Order: sequence, then C-alpha cells, then structure tokens
Amino acid sequence: MIDLNADVGESFGIYEIGNDFQLLAYVSSANIACGFHAGDPNVMTRTVKASLENGVAIGAHPGYPDLQGFGRRSMNFSPEELYNMILYQSGALQAIVKAYGGKLQHVKPHGALYNEAVVHLQKATAIAQATMALGADVILMGPAGSALQKAAESCEIPFAREVFADRAYEDNGQLVSRSKAGALIHDEAVCIRRMVDMLEKKPILSINGTPLTLSGDTICLHGDHPESVSFAAALNKSIQAAGHSIESLSQWIL
Repeated sequence: MIDLNADVGESFGIYEIGNDFQLLAYVSSANIACGFHAGDPNVMTRTVKASLENGVAIGAHPGYPDLQGFGRRSMNFSPEELYNMILYQSGALQAIVKAYGGKLQHVKPHGALYNEAVVHLQKATAIAQATMALGADVILMGPAGSALQKAAESCEIPFAREVFADRAYEDNGQLVSRSKAGALIHDEAVCIRRMVDMLEKKPILSINGTPLTLSGDTICLHGDHPESVSFAAALNKSIQAAGHSIESLSQWIL
C-alpha cells in the first residue's frame, strides 16, 4: 500500500501555477500551500474544495515567507518564530478544511524549510511541535531517517516517510540540490521504474550510480511541471498494475 501526494495550491492572485484540478484525479493526498511561499486564501479554499470533491486527503504545506523565491531560499528564524509560523499557516488551512467538512491529515514543510529540517533537529522539532498542536492524529511528512522523523518520534506524533519520484538522490540518500544539473528527472519511464522498484524493495540508483535502498509510505509528485498530469496518471496506473494499492495515509498509517 502506498500514498501518492502532490504539492498543489501554489497559484496566488492573478498568477496561475500548476495543473491542480486535473492532478487531483490521480493522487490520494494533497499538500496545499498556505500563503507564505505561494497560495492565498482564495486559492487555498478552491483547492480544499476540489480535493474534498475528489476524495483526496488534505495536508498543509507551510514554507518560509518568501514569495519572490518560492520558499526555496534559506531564512533564519528562532525555534519559537518557526513554531508560530508553521502553526499560523497550517492552522489557517485546517480552519478552511474544517469549514468544508474535511479533516487535516498531515503537515509537510516546503522547499528550503523542508531541506533544512531534514538535517537540523532544532528546526525539525519546532515543526513537529507545531504539528502536534494541530491534533494528535495529524501526520508529519518527511524522509526516512531524517531529523523530521526523529522529531516526530520525540513528540510522539505519527510520521510518514516520503520519497520523490522525479528528484535525484545523492549517495547518502538526500535529495540532490535543485542548483545542480540532474536534480530533476524528466524521463517518465525512469521515474516510474524507480518507484515500482522501491515498492518491491529493490535498490534505485543515486545520481552517481550508487545503489540506494529507499523506504517510503508516500510518493511525491510536483504539480508545477508541465507534464505533471500525464506523469501522475502513468505512475498511478503502473503502481496498481504492479499489484500495489493507492490509499491516503490516514487510511492505514494511523
């Protein structure tokens, strides 16, 4: 069993980003931007409603207050500031979800915040504590073995291990920085093969050709790629054809 998640709701104002509404037909969980790195109250509401209509579980996707850099630039905040920032963004989305009859499933930090929380326990702990404040059954999402997982375990909140279908990995199992060539994998067949191999507990290759064994509960697709919808459809079909069911995290991880 596996969850498919996508980063969505990243439009704001007059700017349209991604193919959210088509993508929601093929994923089981949605990470909705909460207004700091992308999104706004109108986009958040539309995306929540569309997710609920498609039976897609909803997660908060909070990031640094960095619209110009799309949340991909490092910013320095105290643990208290970071806790408040995550709670503010995720709590706003949680209120919208509740207003339309849904329930917040998870929190997944975005961009630079995600990458830094993978290795910095202090930041990861602030995120985990804010997630815990949202409810005992709200899941924190991040890579297996990361500081985010350690923080979730310390806070005694549920954790979902995330892997990326369209991102390359370093030899140490961390994501290749987007600043490096080859960080994004555009070959659909390669992406699908890697994920099916992961589900069948076979190694995948790092960017340098080193075999890696990944463990995951949820696979991330990026909704801002032009080919995201066709890729999501093909990945969904291939996973099920290989004998694996696709279910939102709340159906089996809690």
